[in-house]
Amino acid sequence: MKTNTLPTTSKPGYFQPDTIDDSVTAFYEENGYLVLENALNESEIEAVRAETAAICRGERGEFGGRGQDTPSIEEMKSMPDDEVIKHFLCIHQVHKTSKLMHQFLAHPPLVEILKRTIGPNVKSMQSMLFIKAPGKPGQAWHQDEDFIPTRDRSLAGAWIALDDAVVENGCLWVIPGSHKPGILWPQYPHNDERFDCTGMSYDFPYSDDDSIPVEVKAGSIVFFNGYLLHRSLPNHSSNCFRRALVNHYMSAESFLPWTYQEGRGMAKMDHRDIVMVAGEDPYAWKGHEEIATAHVRSAGDGGCGDGRMKLDEFKKTATADKRSGA
Repeated sequence: MKTNTLPTTSKPGYFQPDTIDDSVTAFYEENGYLVLENALNESEIEAVRAETAAICRGERGEFGGRGQDTPSIEEMKSMPDDEVIKHFLCIHQVHKTSKLMHQFLAHPPLVEILKRTIGPNVKSMQSMLFIKAPGKPGQAWHQDEDFIPTRDRSLAGAWIALDDAVVENGCLWVIPGSHKPGILWPQYPHNDERFDCTGMSYDFPYSDDDSIPVEVKAGSIVFFNGYLLHRSLPNHSSNCFRRALVNHYMSAESFLPWTYQEGRGMAKMDHRDIVMVAGEDPYAWKGHEEIATAHVRSAGDGGCGDGRMKLDEFKKTATADKRSGA
């Protein structure tokens, strides 16, 4: 399948591995995102693309959430890679099933940026492999700290482009500076068919006109703050994937109250299924727990099944529930 091509341009917020300095940190703090170009070379990009197909084929082990319409592992054996991977929108926690994806959690140029934007001690708790074939949906406005709560607001995403990502095939859009209020805006179960089943943030003091597309070449990494509002639109191209490996990181000093732990008060909850990528783990004495497993995220092709509605309907329902004490 074809790959989009982008001209080489110098834009604010776009950096090269050999030009990492204090301006990187300054831009990130002001805008909530930055782009590191040429972070992966061609052979590394091809290796991750090949690994993507191997994961989808089940060659790296089983994972949960395969839909009924997804071809069986046996059927996939005779299919070309592009035909296999187009059946998936996103697979979570791929580092749990793939050694190569695990290695890319600590890709050296990536870690250099994390040490400047988060601090010397950095841990990771999640990997997501987005495939997004033509026709697949995007993800509505959201903030990643809504899903992965840190105690010190240190969450950062690292979005590794495996294809050129442009507006046509569904690149990221961000609202620069929207991380600054430090507020997690409310979400609702939207019924907008442009997006997958993840909730949509609303009532924030910005409009779509405040957003910008973050178009990048394959091998670039987009870093963004956990409070930054961002989204992606559907892949409207006719024959271009928009593959990306997205990892999440935070300061190792902070607890991660991500999963319920029976018998432990909320103040002491600390998800310990982590991978250290820089520095030291101050809570190493707690040990490591195997909690997360690889699984497929629903694209919503068969409906989301949780009362999707328009925003005004949702607000009316929420107001009625408050009045009734529900």
